[in-house]
Amino acid sequence: MDLITREYRTITSITGPLIFAEKVKGGGLGEMCVVRMAGGEIRRGQILQLLGDRAIVQVLQGTSGIDAEAASVLPTGETARAGVSMDMFGRVFNGFGDPIDGLPPIIPEKHLEIAGLPMNPASREKPDFFVQTGISAIDGLNTLVRGQKLPIFSGAGLPAKELALQIVRQSKVSEAADFCVILGAMGITAREAFFFRKALQETGSSERTVAFVNQASDPTIERLFTPRIALAAAEYLAFEKGYHVMVVLTDMTAYCEALREIGSAREEIPGRRSYPGYMYTDLASIYERAGRLKGQKGSITMMPILTMPDDDITHPIPDLTGYITEGQIVLSRALHRKGVYPPIDVLPCLSRLMNLGIGKGKTRDGHRTLADALYSAYARGIDVRRLVTIVGEEGLTELDRKYLSFSEEFEKRFIGQGDEDRSIDATLDLGLELLKIVPERELTLRARKG
Repeated sequence: MDLITREYRTITSITGPLIFAEKVKGGGLGEMCVVRMAGGEIRRGQILQLLGDRAIVQVLQGTSGIDAEAASVLPTGETARAGVSMDMFGRVFNGFGDPIDGLPPIIPEKHLEIAGLPMNPASREKPDFFVQTGISAIDGLNTLVRGQKLPIFSGAGLPAKELALQIVRQSKVSEAADFCVILGAMGITAREAFFFRKALQETGSSERTVAFVNQASDPTIERLFTPRIALAAAEYLAFEKGYHVMVVLTDMTAYCEALREIGSAREEIPGRRSYPGYMYTDLASIYERAGRLKGQKGSITMMPILTMPDDDITHPIPDLTGYITEGQIVLSRALHRKGVYPPIDVLPCLSRLMNLGIGKGKTRDGHRTLADALYSAYARGIDVRRLVTIVGEEGLTELDRKYLSFSEEFEKRFIGQGDEDRSIDATLDLGLELLKIVPERELTLRARKG
C-alpha cells in the first residue's frame, strides 16, 4: 500500500508522550510511525497498542506542540531498528542511537531490530570464564562470570555512577580476547552525562567503549529505547564480530519509572506500587539477552545498576531484578558514611555462578575456601560490633577483639580499595593476609563446622 494512502488525520486526544488515533487499519503492533505536524515538522513514533481500529502511538520526541486536529499519523511498515557498525567504538549516542558527540553519524553496516529476543535456553552455553573487574569485593567474593547478569543495587546518593565507570575502565577477561564495554545510561543529569564522557576520555577506555546516554531532560520514552539499542549493539559485536561484551546499564530505576509513566498514560491497571503488572516480563526481555550461545565465540555479560527507593531491597524493582538475574552486588550507606569506597556490603551480596568462573580443581577449591573464610570471619566481626553497643569493648573476650579488628581491617583494606585496579592475585593475597588476624585454629574449627 502506498504510504500516502495510510496517513490518518484522526487523532482524538494527547496524553503525555502518547497520542490516540481512531480508524487506523493499516498499522501493526510495534510498528514505527511518522507523526506529521501542521508546519511540516516530522516526529517519530511507535504503535504501542491496537484496540480494534484505535491506535495508541508513543511519540519519541515528545508531544509538545502537536495540534491534534492538524497533525497526522503515517505507519511506515517497519519495526524499530538501530544502525550498527564497527565505527561505534569511541562514540557517544543518545537513547535513540543518534550521535551526540559532535561527530557525523556512523555508516551502518546493517540495521538490527532493537527489541531482539531472549536467548533460547536450548541454545545457551553455560556461562564460564572469569571477568576481572579489578574490584576485590566482586572478584574475590562474588566473582563475575562471562555471560552472567549481575546487578548492582545502590541507593540515592551512593557512588553508583563512579563504580559503574570504574568497572567500565578496569574490566578485562583473563585470557587474550577481544573485549569491549557498552554503557547504557538512562535518566541521568547533564552534569552526570558530562562526568561520564569526560571520565571515559581521560582514562583512555573510550576506544573500546560505546556509550548510549539518555538525560533526564530527554523525552521519557527514550529511556525505554536506550537499553534495547545498547543490547542490539552488544549482540552485533558479540555474535557477529566475536567480541566479549560487558553491558553496564544505569539506572534501571529510571527505566522502570518511565515504564510506570507510560503505563499510567495508557490508563493501565497498576500492579505493585503503581508499576505495570507486566514489569517482570519487560525486565526479563532485557536481562535475558545476556549470555553465551553455542557455537559462537562472543558473549554478553550484563551489570545493570539500579537505585533502591528508600534503600528498600524488597521494592518491586530490586525484587524483580533479583528474581531474573544471577545474584546481586549491594552498596551500603553505612560504609559510604565511613568513607569506604566502593561501599559494597558483601554480606547480602551473591554471585550464583561464581563456582563456574573461578577455575577447576585446586584453583577453585582454594578460591572458594578463602572466600568462605572471609565471609565467615567478617560476619562474626559484624556480630561482635553489634555486641559492643550493648556491653562495650570491656566486655569482649580476646577472640572477640580479634574478630572486631578483622572486620575493621577488612572494610578498610579489602573492600575500601578506592580507585585501585587490583588484580585477582593481589585480591587473594590480601585476603590471606587479613585472615592472619584471626587465630588459625579458629578458622579450622569454623571450616569443619561448615
